[in-house]
Amino acid sequence: MHLGRNQAVFQNAAMSTPLPREKVSVHGIEALSDEELLALLLGTGAPGRPVTELARGLLAAFGGFRGLLQAGRQELKRQPGLGPAKIGKLMAVLELSKRYLYEELRRGSPLESPGTTQRYLKTVLRDHVHEVFACLFLDTRHRVIAFEELFHGTIDGATVYPRVVAEKALRHGAAALIVAHNHPSGIGEPSLADQAITRRLKEALALLDIRLLDHFVVGDGPPVSMASRGML
Repeated sequence: MHLGRNQAVFQNAAMSTPLPREKVSVHGIEALSDEELLALLLGTGAPGRPVTELARGLLAAFGGFRGLLQAGRQELKRQPGLGPAKIGKLMAVLELSKRYLYEELRRGSPLESPGTTQRYLKTVLRDHVHEVFACLFLDTRHRVIAFEELFHGTIDGATVYPRVVAEKALRHGAAALIVAHNHPSGIGEPSLADQAITRRLKEALALLDIRLLDHFVVGDGPPVSMASRGML
């Protein structure tokens, strides 16, 4: 059987292009493009659609990894070629990153690893559609006891009750707190309302001999520390 010239050229090019898993074994995982990395994760394509083409289409549809991994299950189900197994893999990636960062955070004091603290808070809070107010509860050595999302608000703001924060802190036996909330607009600058609730929290917790160490505002850039701004 003789191949036409164009068919032969295409087949030879395809044979000379290593699959993502083969590329990893030779050059390492860092050598993969975004498309190849996603193709490796998905494993298989769809009928009539190679896995690299599926990966390319998903990245284009969601504007990159951030949009893809933050998409909800229902949104992912609407994408041709994504079944329950592939959707599960995609959702697992984000959850794995959250748990990895949380384990790193629990190994030491957030004050001794501010970069890890900020990366964790940004990962869990940045892409919420509405404002979310959360707390890191710390022991006397400023090690992490627990993390909780306490209040969920509208896109215009969240109502924060110092009494609830204090009750949670006592329940966890916390000696100190780091609080954080996101700005869905992506602008990380603390507002006047942010500064006011920070003062109220600090005063309420001080009555229980619990220290408020910082309040981070999470936007598109690095989380803004209100303590470093002299707002605490």
